[in-house]
Amino acid sequence: MDNFTTFVAFIDQWAWIGWLVLIAAFLVIEMLTLDFTFLMLSFGSVVGLVTDLVGLPVWLQVIIAAAAAALFILIIRPPLLRRLHRGEDPTKSNVDALIDLRGLALEDVTQVSGQVKLSNGDTWTARTSAPIAIPQGAAIAVTAVNGATAIVRPVND
Repeated sequence: MDNFTTFVAFIDQWAWIGWLVLIAAFLVIEMLTLDFTFLMLSFGSVVGLVTDLVGLPVWLQVIIAAAAAALFILIIRPPLLRRLHRGEDPTKSNVDALIDLRGLALEDVTQVSGQVKLSNGDTWTARTSAPIAIPQGAAIAVTAVNGATAIVRPVND
């Protein structure tokens, strides 16, 4: 018996341990990411473990496990994600709530400096992303937030 045949026989004999290690590793990663991708990979590894217990060769175990994981990701994961996010509050919060918020320029706003008062009552340092200055008293809308500075554009309502 040559070395390669001995190696293949060893892998075939102990493949079930490899499948158990993969299942455990994928479950730990899933607990950290909470995205259901690694959960589906662990399900695919369970299928690989079952194919090993049935007695299929390792190369076929890997192919079947990969195909099962792909199917789980494509078929089971999307409805699980929809169900998970079903009860979320669609209201934007924090910085996301400021995007497209209207307000007034308290002083001239340039690419370097400025100050605006938003419709929610907050006063922000501001600047424009375009080279055109916004005059004091002009209507503005927030397009982005960079640190503690609102990036604004003029609004022509």
